[in-house]
Amino acid sequence: MHWDRLFEDLEGQLASEWEAERAVLDAESERLRIARLDLRARLRTLCSVGADATIDLVSGRRIPVSLQTLGADWVAVAARGNGEGSSAPAAFFLPLTAVAGITTDHGMILASLEEPPSADLPLRERMTLGFVLRDFARRRIPVRISTHVGDDVHGTIDRAAADHLDLAVHDAGEARFAAAVHGFRIIPFSSLVAVRAPGDQTP
Repeated sequence: MHWDRLFEDLEGQLASEWEAERAVLDAESERLRIARLDLRARLRTLCSVGADATIDLVSGRRIPVSLQTLGADWVAVAARGNGEGSSAPAAFFLPLTAVAGITTDHGMILASLEEPPSADLPLRERMTLGFVLRDFARRRIPVRISTHVGDDVHGTIDRAAADHLDLAVHDAGEARFAAAVHGFRIIPFSSLVAVRAPGDQTP
């Protein structure tokens, strides 16, 4: 009986040591996994559930939104609390470089840490902002553009090139007729903070 008790104690100690070592390895593995997690992976999870969030933009503006779609270098969001009386909330296309922070509830923060499924990226995640803006130009969708210098300008995108767009400037709610255009503006993509399109004109 003496030997049985001795070996039982040794087995208990060994099991405890193994358990402690496994816990340390699991914790280290989790730290390494999170260290490899990028913002796009977390946004992919948040967009997949339409998470509500408040986006801080580099311009200093804060907008309450529902996260919708992730692109190659942008995220599309729907405005919450839209007070403009439109039939659908406005859609914002935000370059990822313009996002200064994201506020959401703790559950969503933790959910976004989960490993995204290792499947092929959907086509929309391969679409660049330039690709989307060229489609806006083709459809003649009126937009409101916010830039780093803090001004908003309304108009219609005439064309979107490799790293900039040409905007025909006109009043909000006006169609792009020659008589309505006040001027033309070249806007580098690097200065874009947000591109807003009416919610009832889905691009």
